[in-house]
Amino acid sequence: MDGKVLAVIIGMMVVTYIPRMLPLAVLSRMNISKGMMNWLSYVPVAVLSALLAPELLIKNGQLSIYFSNTYLLAAIPSFLAGYFSKSIFFTVVVGMVTLVLLNQVV
Repeated sequence: MDGKVLAVIIGMMVVTYIPRMLPLAVLSRMNISKGMMNWLSYVPVAVLSALLAPELLIKNGQLSIYFSNTYLLAAIPSFLAGYFSKSIFFTVVVGMVTLVLLNQVV
């Protein structure tokens, strides 16, 4: 393996590790209030919503809330599967199967 490739791999490892480890090391020594912990519990939901909303609602650069938007239609049974089953695996399978079936029909 070339030395440059190894240096790039190590560099990528460092820049991936530091942002994950630094907050953990700093925050593990602090007492965080219950209110702050409650507020932080909403961060994953907010990030997931910010990632999913454009993918589900925008098609070809335009807002698409029509029946031709298969991603949005597949999200409905996926949401229901996740809500009732609490299983990520089952939710993903339902979403994939629904999307494949919708793409065959629409």
